[in-house]
Amino acid sequence: MSAYLLVKWLHVLSSVVSVGTGFGPAYFMYFANRSGNTEAQAVVARLVVRADWWFTTPAGILQPATGFILGHMLGLPVTTPWIAAALVLYLIAGACWLPVVWLQVQMVSMACASAQCRSALPVQYAKYARWWELSSANIRCRT
Repeated sequence: MSAYLLVKWLHVLSSVVSVGTGFGPAYFMYFANRSGNTEAQAVVARLVVRADWWFTTPAGILQPATGFILGHMLGLPVTTPWIAAALVLYLIAGACWLPVVWLQVQMVSMACASAQCRSALPVQYAKYARWWELSSANIRCRT
């Protein structure tokens, strides 16, 4: 396999991983939040955060890195209109993703504390869950 094909394969794979770890965990978190089971919500929320750190973050780093390498291999400058537009959109998506991660971390904290104490989730959890569902659905559908 040539170097170009290897980098291209990594570029496509990182895209697939980003989409997969976006929709998969979002699906489970959405339904865990409707289960009424605080322990399930705590476990799923914790796993969603792990998936973002273990899979989405590395894929999010690999995606532009391999894109730059591919552009260089093809002799395309970063100022090529479609590459520049893709980079701007990628940065916007990344900036939108950070609040989603913050919401997830807050939800994990609340859900784990409630599960440990065997108490109901705070009202703030439901508010964060709604924000998370709205923002993560918008971000994950565009990337």
